[in-house]
Amino acid sequence: MTTFSVTVLGSSSAIPTLTRNLSAHLLNVNERLFLIDCAEGTQMQIRRYHIHFQRIRSIFISHLHGDHYFGLIGLLTSFHLLGRKDELHLYGPPMLEEIIDIQLKASQTKLLYPLKIHPVFDDSYRQIYEDDFLTVNAFPLLHSVPTVGFIFREKKRERKLRKEILGRIPVPIKEMTKIKKGEDFIDATGKIYKNDLLTTDPPKQRSYAYCSDTSYNEFIIPFIQHCDLLYHEATFMQDMIAAARDKLHATAQEAATIAKKANVKKLLLGHFSARYDDLDPLLQEAKTIFPETYLAEDGKVFNI
Repeated sequence: MTTFSVTVLGSSSAIPTLTRNLSAHLLNVNERLFLIDCAEGTQMQIRRYHIHFQRIRSIFISHLHGDHYFGLIGLLTSFHLLGRKDELHLYGPPMLEEIIDIQLKASQTKLLYPLKIHPVFDDSYRQIYEDDFLTVNAFPLLHSVPTVGFIFREKKRERKLRKEILGRIPVPIKEMTKIKKGEDFIDATGKIYKNDLLTTDPPKQRSYAYCSDTSYNEFIIPFIQHCDLLYHEATFMQDMIAAARDKLHATAQEAATIAKKANVKKLLLGHFSARYDDLDPLLQEAKTIFPETYLAEDGKVFNI
């Protein structure tokens, strides 16, 4: 089984605490690293958790509140100072390119590596990234500034060959590719070997949905339905729902309700208000609705 894991680099909202940094997650898909949000202090967290950050090829920014991207220019210039040559792709709100350009211009920095910036709009569900293993789609969230969520999905892999069966059948090498794609095999005599005999099912496709700052919003349910792991902000507990509504954030109970209605497998709560020293009450509040709930605490790794 190849790697598909999430490392939490920060779990606080608005301001960091002594034990919680601000929003950032690191997704490892088959040793390809994707950074999701990049708050102040993110590169220190990357070092703290022994992540080889020069292997990051793509960064996704959900919105332009500082607790989700103020660490970005520092990380980009650290790549530069360390002599990076590999291309880096940055996906985020359209204004992000202007912000980065101004910061680089002000510091008279010309990056040593190619930086490709891709604007992500918050008006619809759309694919924004694809490689041999993965697709990434963005979808609108309900917050005070344009904000998107992301869902990372593995592509369907080829069927696995049953070597013990194929070893007894004269199958030409050129036919192996067709068999792995699900085709039956017909030998020189016309005998048909069904694909189910020759192969086994491929590993299940895995998925991770990242819903940063958002008010309770059932509109997102079709986009995240049945995902393996859902990260959903839970800034407040239900007794502070008025504050959540006012700031367009969500409560732990609301995050759990979304997870239940979307029929996801596991829920991660994060983006906790600094008012909470003890996070267990938020966890318990969510678990009354969705038992498979976990805290997205700094440094935790969730394997999917």
